Amino acid sequence: MMTILMAPDSLKGSLSAEAACIALERGVRRALGDAVQCHSIPLADGGEGTVAALVRGVGGAVKTVAVRGPLGAAVWAQWAILDDGSAIIEMAQSSGLTLLAPEERDAKRASSYGTGEMIGAALDADCRKLLIGIGGSATTDGGMGALQALGARFFDKNGDELFLGGAALLDLAKIDISGLDARLRDCDITVLCDVTNPLCGPRGAAHIYGPQKGASAADVQLLDAALARFADLTAQVKKHDWRDFPGAGAAGGMGFGLLSFVGAQLRPGIEVVLEAAQFGEKLEHADLVLTAEGALDAQTLNGKTIAGVAKAAKQAKNGAGVPVLAFGGAVRLSGAQLDQLGVLSAFALPDAAMDLEESMLRADDLLAAAAERALRLWRK
Repeated sequence: MMTILMAPDSLKGSLSAEAACIALERGVRRALGDAVQCHSIPLADGGEGTVAALVRGVGGAVKTVAVRGPLGAAVWAQWAILDDGSAIIEMAQSSGLTLLAPEERDAKRASSYGTGEMIGAALDADCRKLLIGIGGSATTDGGMGALQALGARFFDKNGDELFLGGAALLDLAKIDISGLDARLRDCDITVLCDVTNPLCGPRGAAHIYGPQKGASAADVQLLDAALARFADLTAQVKKHDWRDFPGAGAAGGMGFGLLSFVGAQLRPGIEVVLEAAQFGEKLEHADLVLTAEGALDAQTLNGKTIAGVAKAAKQAKNGAGVPVLAFGGAVRLSGAQLDQLGVLSAFALPDAAMDLEESMLRADDLLAAAAERALRLWRK
């Protein structure tokens, strides 16, 4: 009997990873009936769903804490203590883009303060090994807000403390880390990061991700200059400059802030989640893998979920590999790029001309239908 692994990420704004697994299986069953074993492995790469994915993979207890959201309003955020005693924190829960309506997005004002509060909650629970997923943020503040929540202070030339938000960094004149939570010195901190962008410049946090967080063209220029100012002052304090480190620009520069001030290490989030889910072992018994995310595009090539799944599948069975079929709201990769990823074929969800809003509303049915079409081809 054929064994199929369904290992999707969430389709942001449309389907959770769990719902995507259900839709994929529905399509598989319509194409192949019951003559197949389906195993669901909902995934995440450091963004939405990472806490749930790791709790499923290794076991743990989910905690809920009230923290400051990206624009200051209180939000309830979930994190977890895993069975090995480490904490998993998901930035999207406290400082995430999905916490804001499109018209509320403000890249200049949004702060990562709530993520720092979540880190503080983990420290209060005596966790000293921290996994911090930083995907899906609404912020472009270089992690300043999180550091403020943990005791660091940032001042302008008049000696006044900076307001929250990335735009305030343009006035940064002094950094005081004497009050930074001393417990951080005893922590092993791993940042789950799915991009390799530097902090500043054309490929930096403001230019690449600012527009989706509500930044105008003028805002992008301001925020890029503000982050550069932050990097300059940080280099003076820490005697090292991390602005060009791969991933420093992740989550609006949160990667930079955690690298610079708490000694964090950056790892591809999907690798951590796949290890927890024992994905490699499950591949040894699989005949086919179905995976999905919002879109297959240039970002997919930089280590997002589909790239991680395909890499693991390619290495399975002593290098013989397991074929991978991928699905997304859009497929913007060439055949050569799919080969580079290790994806046999990719299928866009819309089955007719439709606008983005309609395709997102119908994502469940469209994913099931796309899986059915793919498996009808596969069985031949």
